Amino acid sequence: MQLCGVCSEQIPKYRCPTCRIRYCSLGCFKKHKSEDSCEQVKECAAPVTTPLPDACQSSADQPWTVDDLLDEGSESDRVPLEKLRQLGESEALMTVLQNPHLRELLRTVDSAEDKAKAMKKAMKEPLFVEFADQCMKIIEPAEEGNEEAY
Repeated sequence: MQLCGVCSEQIPKYRCPTCRIRYCSLGCFKKHKSEDSCEQVKECAAPVTTPLPDACQSSADQPWTVDDLLDEGSESDRVPLEKLRQLGESEALMTVLQNPHLRELLRTVDSAEDKAKAMKKAMKEPLFVEFADQCMKIIEPAEEGNEEAY
C-alpha cells in the first residue's frame, strides 16, 4: 500500500499533474507546491495507450492510469474496459454529447472542487439526466422484463 508523498501518513487519492507525486489532500498539495520541489519529470517509458518509439515524454503529458484514478476502496466502482469501449462507440451517447450546454455541464462537474455537490446540482438538469441514463443503459443494461429507469 502506498502512502502520501508529502506527509507519508495517509493513502494518496490524487496525483500532481506536473510531477505526478501522489498526495492525499489539498493541504498536502499546497505544501508540495510551496516547497518548489515540483518539476516536470521526464520518463522514457511511453504511455501504454500510445507507444512512441525512441521518444521521451514528460509524465504530465502521459494519460492517467487506472491507479491514478482509483484507490483500493473504489475497486467496486471500476467500469470494465469493454463497457468503456461501448460508451465510446454509442451513437445515442454521441448525439447527446453534441449539445454545448451538456458539454459545459460536464466541464463544470469535472472542474468542481466539491464533485459530489456539483453532480447533485447537475442531476437537476434534464439534459444531464438524459446523458447519465444513456451511460447507465450501456454500463448496467436493464434485465429483460425489468425496465427500471435509472
